Amino acid sequence: MAKILVVDDDSAVQVTIRLLLERAGHSVVAAGDGRKGLAVFEAGDFDLLLLDIFMPGMDGLETMRLVHQQRPLTPIIVISGNPVLEPGSGPDFLTMADKLGTVRSLQKPFKPAALLAAVGGCLESAREISKSTGKAAGNAA
Repeated sequence: MAKILVVDDDSAVQVTIRLLLERAGHSVVAAGDGRKGLAVFEAGDFDLLLLDIFMPGMDGLETMRLVHQQRPLTPIIVISGNPVLEPGSGPDFLTMADKLGTVRSLQKPFKPAALLAAVGGCLESAREISKSTGKAAGNAA
């Protein structure tokens, strides 16, 4: 069982992800924006972070940058319903997030199996990294 933080401004997305992950045996905490998510992250010991890119206030990319400063080995899955602002004319934010250090990205809407596979893959990768470095994924110093 992993402790997972979900940061998304859409409460329906939060509830759906929470239900899917709790049914899979994980403990889930949710926050509605980047600032709240960062505060919850700093107060807890999370194994994984699911992070929406586009949120009011502090967006997901800034939140991810601050999380990585504190605990660089914590795996992050970014999620977004709008990977590009205008197709063909702007940056692909899911690809940009991948380059900034996410482990996986999912475009909304995603299937439950895709979410569970991404979470399982991230947690397994984090276990392998912590074995090889001798550090817990959420507590890199």
